[in-house]
Order: sequence, then C-alpha cells, then structure tokens
Amino acid sequence: MHGTRTPLAKWFMAAFLVATHTPGFSALQFQRYAGVPSYETAFNMLHKLRAAMVRPDRDKIHGTVEVDETYVGGRRAGKGGRGAAGKTIVVGAIEVLSPGERAERAGRLRLRIMPDVTAESLVGFVQGAVERGSTVRTDEWQGYRRLRASGYRHIVTDPRELVHIHRTVANLKAWLAGTHHYVSGKHLQAYLNEFVFRHNRRKTPMAAFQTLLGLGEQVSGPTYKKLYAVGTKGGWVHPNPLYRSEQRR
Repeated sequence: MHGTRTPLAKWFMAAFLVATHTPGFSALQFQRYAGVPSYETAFNMLHKLRAAMVRPDRDKIHGTVEVDETYVGGRRAGKGGRGAAGKTIVVGAIEVLSPGERAERAGRLRLRIMPDVTAESLVGFVQGAVERGSTVRTDEWQGYRRLRASGYRHIVTDPRELVHIHRTVANLKAWLAGTHHYVSGKHLQAYLNEFVFRHNRRKTPMAAFQTLLGLGEQVSGPTYKKLYAVGTKGGWVHPNPLYRSEQRR
C-alpha cells in the first residue's frame, strides 16, 4: 500500500473483499465494484494482496494428509493423462480430519505449481508442506515411492479414495473458470495462494481479513515491472503464455 496513489480506503476495501467474498474477485469485477480508475490498477492491487496471503513462517500441515497432482489448462491437442501437453502441473496436499463420530472432513490445504511429476519434485513438495511422521495417502504413481524412505507413513490407495483432494481440485478449477475465466501461467501460483488462503480460513472470514492486513506488513508485493515482465527469474513458468480453464473453451 505504501507509496501508491490509491487511497487507503480502497486498499482496505480490496483486502476485505478478497478475504471474505467466497468466489473472490477478478480484476475487472473489482475495478467496477470499487470504482478503481483502471484495470491495470485493480490487477496490481489484487496481486499485491495475493503476495501477502502466504505467511513466510507458516506451519506445515500434519496428521493424515492426501496428496495428488492435477493438470490445469485448456482443451487442446496433445497426449492425455499424466503426459498432457500444454498444461500446468499443480500438486496439492490437504489434511484429513476425523472429529469424533463425524465423517472425515478437509483441513488445511497446500497447492504448488510443479515442473514435472518426478520423485524429486513430488517428494520435495511433500517435505516442504507436510511434517515428517505424518500419514500420506497417494495413488500408485511411482513418483511417491520415496515418501516412506523420507520419513512418512506412506499409504497407497485407490484414486477414488482420495476424496478430499479431488473435491478441492474440482473446486479450484471451477473457481478459476467461474471467477477469472483465464489466468496466465506466470501468475497461476498467485491465484493458487489466494485459493489456499480462503480455503484455510473459510470459517473465519473476518479473521482472514485481519490476517491479510497483518501479513501485508511482513512481505513485499510485486512491482509493476515484475508483474508485466516477460518470464521470471528463480521460478518455473509454463511456456504457454495463456492458461485457459478446462471448463471453458
């Protein structure tokens, strides 16, 4: 917020809407709703707020965790399944909670773009997101075989049993399609961060608003130059410049 020409009240409105409005806001929707003068200003504001949605020292999730990868991208010619061409790989991990006699329910979530589905990438993601000693449920993909040797209780299960992560991924794709219609591969991780932020605080929206303002003091938002630069440094970017949802042509 510091050093921008946008009034502080507009920043607070943006933080409140992003943190508490379940579907979120696209830059175009926010520009119209809040009366922001240009699309570029709205786009920059929302991306600065998304940068504040990941606490630098956040805890790892633990207990029983479902992990799976998915392919996010548009309909196009190319190989199907795990070798899908022109799509971005996203891997997710979600806690599975068993509150007394109730059925299992989803807990905290982590999502990350991956360059591939090798053991190095997938196990590395789990090590960064899940506490050692946790029970990790996955399908039979060979990229997960090193989890047991890495300090986890690894359970290979039928993909149909990974209910929570599959439901969450479906919600993610529906959100990208319904709210944003398309996002660039370069910025996809920022949208994943927003989705995770709201999912993990879905029962406490006002606390989410306060948390977002507090985290804004701990991180630096992306600059205009970085947002619009071609390519990035220090991170993997999908070669396709435009992600289009699988649920829209």
